[in-house]
Amino acid sequence: MSASTVRRWIDQDAIKPWQYRSWIFITAPDFRPMAARVLDLYARTWDREPLGADEYVISADEKTSIQARCRCHPTLAPGQARAMRVNHTYGRGGALAYLAAYDVHAAKVFGRTEPRTGIDPFMNPVAQVMTQEPYASAKRVFWVVDNGSSHRGKKAADRLAAAFPNAVLVHTPVHASWSNQVEIFFSVVQRKVVSPNDFTDLAQVGDRLRAFEDRHNAQAQPFQWKFTTSDLDDLLARLDRHAADHQEESSFRLTA
Repeated sequence: MSASTVRRWIDQDAIKPWQYRSWIFITAPDFRPMAARVLDLYARTWDREPLGADEYVISADEKTSIQARCRCHPTLAPGQARAMRVNHTYGRGGALAYLAAYDVHAAKVFGRTEPRTGIDPFMNPVAQVMTQEPYASAKRVFWVVDNGSSHRGKKAADRLAAAFPNAVLVHTPVHASWSNQVEIFFSVVQRKVVSPNDFTDLAQVGDRLRAFEDRHNAQAQPFQWKFTTSDLDDLLARLDRHAADHQEESSFRLTA
């Protein structure tokens, strides 16, 4: 029996236990207004008013613990009908954090590497962006971030406004990092830069990241973000119906 036959049988099987989709229930009481603010910014709106030409939206976050793994045997490049071959055994060359600020409507990335994450490392890319034009003289620059410890809560918003008065920190809801567009960029970095992670040292990791930034900024177009506040309301309505049906079913079982 050939391997292709086995793969074909598995592919045609009606039940696929190795495939699954995960989910998480919404727990934040202010999920809808927080998510709507982020989605409105992507549509160039704030408090129901269109953004001006001198207002910008930056999506920022950290990609933590990118390791330099030096493979003990050279990686073999892919060939015709042959996948890349990467030796499993490696030596560790340390790890770094990659911090990126992504201009949502210009598709421009400002990135840097840091030995670790934290408040000061996060403020470094903020300063990198906010001290250059057109952001330095902009009316407002909205910074969309998640609830990571480097930029969590009102203290982080006040700290950003104190350093740069035209900067506005906007948090995604808890457990909603998917609404932060920089995560899409990080997924591209993971697939095209980091994997399969065969680097001699951290300097090579940094060089690869910077080279990819330059190529991205020369060629990329903004992400075609299609999830709007209307889609959000539809999603929340479906979740409410699901919760109501589940509660009704549970009540029926208790009384039966």
